[in-house]
Amino acid sequence: MMDKVTGGVQGIQSFTRLKNQTSEEVKQIQAQERHHKETTTKEPVTKEKIEDVVHGMNEFMSTSNTHLKFEFHDKLKEYYVTIVDDRTQEVVKEIPAKKMLDMHAAMTEFVGLLVDKKV
Repeated sequence: MMDKVTGGVQGIQSFTRLKNQTSEEVKQIQAQERHHKETTTKEPVTKEKIEDVVHGMNEFMSTSNTHLKFEFHDKLKEYYVTIVDDRTQEVVKEIPAKKMLDMHAAMTEFVGLLVDKKV
């Protein structure tokens, strides 16, 4: 009987140590993230940087015979990415989907009509 009690107490103690250790690790990771955010300065994104990233991604994707293409959505004035098959030049995927962007633009326009309309 005493062995069960001792085993239970040891189990609780080891659980408490593990819990404290885990919360300390979480605090340490959060501190590292805060430090990283503070030390990194926000540099403006230049066209050259974007081209370098796209070039690197296209090299990575070359084994799957696809490449990235950035498209500009006129109504939202934002870019979206298309993944294009190299052989057929067919769009494999859009990120985010152009239909969703079109819907967002239409809803924004509709809300604008409701708000801007004089009564």
